[in-house]
Amino acid sequence: MTLEREEHWIPVEGGVSLHAWVLRRAGLTTPAPAITVAHGFGGLAEGGLLHYAERFAEAGFVSIIHDHRSFGLSGGWPRQDIDPWRQILDWRRVITYTQDLPGVDPDRIGLFGSSYAGGHALVLAGSDRRIKAVVAQVPTISGYEQGKRRNPSPEQTQRLQDRFNADERAQMRGADAARQLLVTTDPDVPSVYKDPAMIAYEDQFPMDELGRFDHKITLRSTLKAQMYDPGIWIDRIAPTPLLMIVGTHDTMTPTDMALAAYERAGEPKKLITYEGGHFGAYVDHFDAAGGGAADWFVQHLRPAVTD
Repeated sequence: MTLEREEHWIPVEGGVSLHAWVLRRAGLTTPAPAITVAHGFGGLAEGGLLHYAERFAEAGFVSIIHDHRSFGLSGGWPRQDIDPWRQILDWRRVITYTQDLPGVDPDRIGLFGSSYAGGHALVLAGSDRRIKAVVAQVPTISGYEQGKRRNPSPEQTQRLQDRFNADERAQMRGADAARQLLVTTDPDVPSVYKDPAMIAYEDQFPMDELGRFDHKITLRSTLKAQMYDPGIWIDRIAPTPLLMIVGTHDTMTPTDMALAAYERAGEPKKLITYEGGHFGAYVDHFDAAGGGAADWFVQHLRPAVTD
């Protein structure tokens, strides 16, 4: 099967353009439903999610996958600065752009978000009725609760708060936003994560070779993440069909939080679990996760293609 891939630049607020790939099966002649795909915290579209966009295109969808502002080839400054609500508003613009693409049926739009963008998917599906089916994979449910688990002691919490406050004060005086490593296992080096599984994932998808990526993000991205609780939107999604994909041993976006949120969701809904941690969805369990997501979109958006 031949897939066509086009490079697009999507204008969003502030004079910024988001870099995106649009994929579709060669020879599509009738308007097709579309799936818009976005990556998680500190990721890139080509760091594990392009395979999903390809899977959706193979199933007969027009598939569009973008990098969030300040990541990869997308514009925006400071680089690798993560504001969840800014990303959500940008994604709304991507949905609008997708509806206007040639060959897209604007009334059959699906949404796929993974990890941090899995949380965004919950917010968007609960607030934007243009979305007719949604998949939230290993989603962030509560940044506040995740932050507590990552820094369980009062001393750790206070040290992090002190860093936030010092960064805020420095920015008020004209300094650039402070930055820190996304991940390291060195206990003496500040970073967002200390997870060896994340390092192994980055080794499989070396993001510094895929675009402008130096393995650092702004410190204030962590502050904003702790203020972000997208799980409160989950009971507002119905009647939009919701699929959640959850790893049974996920400590990054904890399994128990995801399962508890799923129980609050209305019908129609479906849960797919796989035996593994957060990053298993991108590699070891991609066939189950990607295939399950594609099947969900086929069921609810019904692309009119034949092999």
